[in-house]
Amino acid sequence: ESNPDAKLGIVDAVVDMPNVASVTFKEEEGSFLVGVIAGLTTETDKVGFVGGMEIPVIKRFESGFKAGVEAVNPDAEIIINYTGDFSRVDMGKSAASTIYDEGADIIFHASGLTGNGIFTEAQERFDNGERVWVIGVDMDQSLTFGDDITLTSMIKKVDEAVYQVSEQLEQGEFPGGEETSLGLKEDGVDIAPTSDKNVDPEVLEVVEEYRQKIIDGEIEIPVN
Repeated sequence: ESNPDAKLGIVDAVVDMPNVASVTFKEEEGSFLVGVIAGLTTETDKVGFVGGMEIPVIKRFESGFKAGVEAVNPDAEIIINYTGDFSRVDMGKSAASTIYDEGADIIFHASGLTGNGIFTEAQERFDNGERVWVIGVDMDQSLTFGDDITLTSMIKKVDEAVYQVSEQLEQGEFPGGEETSLGLKEDGVDIAPTSDKNVDPEVLEVVEEYRQKIIDGEIEIPVN
């Protein structure tokens, strides 16, 4: 309000003002793809999801993931755990410990720093000879936590969001007062480019089939 002439962009939130372009992501679409990977990779038919808080954006991660797992492995059990906090590494570690103890061998998280504890737990188990995986979030977390325990990551392309809004501004098509939601079709979400290190090539082929179906609008992914 105090800068009506400024053209502002906000990522991952919605501000209903005529001079603000809001960019959000279809987290459910990227999460569906990592769900497909989890469903086809699990050897125990049990996978886990750890969320930071039960808010709409995190529910989109959970819903997409569940739908992806169920699409390729309807018999798989999905264990859900919300820690209620995005900054508690200890809570992430204890949530992971519980889920792995229940027999899950893959955990996908959307829990911020809390998720670091999931990687710690997975690494300890891996070092003790247990085959468990973590699916990272927002960025390629294998770059931080290594390839021993990172199966893949669901990445959100914030750089792409900023680029697209900047390009629209330059072309005189600034989407002020609008919410732009970037999915697979808009190159806003994806699986990490390093996924081929640990994900079976045949599984990645199935992922590509589903990616195309989502882009073509053949299947719609639930958001809650």
